[in-house]
Amino acid sequence: RIRQRAVALYFIDRLALRAGNEKDEDQADTVGCCSLRVEHIELHEQKDGKEYVVVFDFLGKDSIRYYNEVPVEKRVFKNLQLFMENKAPGDDLFDRLNTQIMNKHLNELMEGLTAKVFRTYNASWTLQQQLDELTNADDSVAEKILSYNRANRAVAILCNHQRSVPKSHAKSMEKLKEKIEQKREQIADVQKQVKDAQRDAKHGSVKEKVVYDKKKKMLERLKDQLVKLEVQETDRDENKAIALGTSKLNYLDPRISVAWCKKYEVPIEKIYNKTQRDKFR
Repeated sequence: RIRQRAVALYFIDRLALRAGNEKDEDQADTVGCCSLRVEHIELHEQKDGKEYVVVFDFLGKDSIRYYNEVPVEKRVFKNLQLFMENKAPGDDLFDRLNTQIMNKHLNELMEGLTAKVFRTYNASWTLQQQLDELTNADDSVAEKILSYNRANRAVAILCNHQRSVPKSHAKSMEKLKEKIEQKREQIADVQKQVKDAQRDAKHGSVKEKVVYDKKKKMLERLKDQLVKLEVQETDRDENKAIALGTSKLNYLDPRISVAWCKKYEVPIEKIYNKTQRDKFR
């Protein structure tokens, strides 16, 4: 039992796997680390130039496939071989373990410690590391939000928060591309107007100089709008198969996001909507 508990905890910590055997009332049953069966893993002493590779392939929560090829320590590999001996594909890999046993042991080590804490820690650590790496203080707010969503996406991938691409995705991308094209045409048109107004303002009256200033401001505004649309297009396409909301609400320490918003002058409303903000009150 101790060996099984140690190997399961190794995977929960290293791979941010769900513990398994646990569900909220409104969620479907889950397959996680403690409920893995022999058929869910393959062992390879050598694979693609790496030693002691474990291949995971199973359906996790919400029937989302989890596939991962992971090199592990030799003793972990040897223990897995031991756990699989004389077992059928449908047998439990960790037959002497479940989430309750795991959490009881963890709570004895530290009050309140559960298997989910490891997943939450890994998710929050990944977000912080990605935000530090991706955020540029000189970017516009829209570009900073793109960086935030990319950091959040790294967490969602770690936690296997995938989704099927929405049926409306192609149509909404088409509409967005049309808007971008229209905005570019507007900019080209206003750029010509700015040139003409600049020429008139050089030798013209105060009124013509005012017209020139207005046209310049209009051009800047249109360019800002174009940047926002282009960022939106990138963001929407990159995240079409990822469920960002799950990790943001259930696994990420909101203090990391709040501190990032303050540091980079991003309104918190851009990260958490009203319903989400109320959840953390």
